[in-house]
Amino acid sequence: MVSCRAVVVAMVVVLVTVQWLGYTFSFAEGYPEEDLVARLPGQPNVGFRQYAGYVDVDSANGRSLFYYYVEAVKQPDTKPLTLWLNGGPGCSSVGGGSFTELGPFYPTGDGRGLRLNSMSWNKASNLLFVESPAGVGWSYSNRSSDYNTGDKTTVNDMLVFLLRWFNKFPELKSRDLFLTGESYAGHYIPQLADVILSYNSRSSGFKFNVKGIAIGNPLLKLDRDFAAAYEYFWSHGMISDEVRLTIMNQCDFANPKNMSNACIYAVVESSVLTEYINSYHILLDVCYPSIVQQELRLKKMVTKISMGVDVCITYERSFYFNLPEVQNALHANRTHLPYEWTMCSNRLNYSGIDGYIDMLPSLKRIIQNQTPVWIFSGDQDSVIPLQSSRTLVRELAEDLNFKTTIPYGAWFHKEQVGGWVTEYGNQLTFATVRGAAHMVPYAEPSRALHMFSSFVNGRRLPNKPDLKSSTDD
Repeated sequence: MVSCRAVVVAMVVVLVTVQWLGYTFSFAEGYPEEDLVARLPGQPNVGFRQYAGYVDVDSANGRSLFYYYVEAVKQPDTKPLTLWLNGGPGCSSVGGGSFTELGPFYPTGDGRGLRLNSMSWNKASNLLFVESPAGVGWSYSNRSSDYNTGDKTTVNDMLVFLLRWFNKFPELKSRDLFLTGESYAGHYIPQLADVILSYNSRSSGFKFNVKGIAIGNPLLKLDRDFAAAYEYFWSHGMISDEVRLTIMNQCDFANPKNMSNACIYAVVESSVLTEYINSYHILLDVCYPSIVQQELRLKKMVTKISMGVDVCITYERSFYFNLPEVQNALHANRTHLPYEWTMCSNRLNYSGIDGYIDMLPSLKRIIQNQTPVWIFSGDQDSVIPLQSSRTLVRELAEDLNFKTTIPYGAWFHKEQVGGWVTEYGNQLTFATVRGAAHMVPYAEPSRALHMFSSFVNGRRLPNKPDLKSSTDD
């Protein structure tokens, strides 16, 4: 005789559901049960699913990339899919993009729990974060030579990753796909879009449904971006006239081997700034890590707020990610790596030459394939300032023979200026985000979400204040 308990258990197995904090989550058909994240330690109650785990990109050599996927807050079955990649090269998209910038959770000040990000981009899209290349975060290879890498290997691995990840999530194969990121993702994203479009042209079966790319404060042309950084230093009173003139007259950033001693001395003098100024956001106070790390161990709340931003979040995040219970919940560190999780890897030997690759030709090909491109810049970033990105976008538009469809002017959010925007040929957009910096969603989450929502929904940013625009996020 079958007991009632056995019948109940059988029904649960058939329904494949999990009860979690008062919510009932059904395993979506075509989604991997083994990667479902039941609950992260210290996580607030939410009504969306999360998945995390590994995708093998080279089984023979044991090379595997770690991912974190989070569903949209509402209507995930109809929302698009957005891939986000951080830069570096060699920095974690899970730690950076997801748990510091645009994902659903931030670490709490004590580094042992999570708080809700009310401006997460999963309000507008399903989100996928990948630690890439192997050697970053919890991604790894069993062959140490794989840590000698560069743009080509990184991008080819990402193509393999996406193909195999979609096999884990077949229900998402037909979704609109957006490719996004920041900083050195100015290399990752255009080259990834390039190889995806090439794959689509050869494939007689599955094709990626890429609908657009958007990159924040991107490295597009290193010599131009470097030069703009020192102009930014000078325009914000961070270096003297003399240092600026020396750099302008003596530094050939296109040919670093030709740098004069005078240039090197001036660059070194200006680099002293980074000890006391956050060059990724020059208006924020700095966090002193020794004090934070000591107090995290003592389980004290150490959050330091500057201009409404937790400037110690990077240390709180690292503490949280290195808790064994967090790694278990995320199905991470399955090989018990002999080092701690860090935001940016010191194990990679990444090709320095690749940083000098000009990304404008790739962007041109992408646009010619009818894929819209948005470049956006936080206006308080001195590392890759808006000045170089804005000029490079204009030069790209001229190369494409695009006319200006939206003249450069302010865009609005919540009846305030959200930044400035211009559009060329209905396919190429440059936008700034006022008050943001290198990590746009970190410093200005509300404006960043509004911009992202406009991007994935095919809307232009509003050119006048409108009360209705303050409620659509």
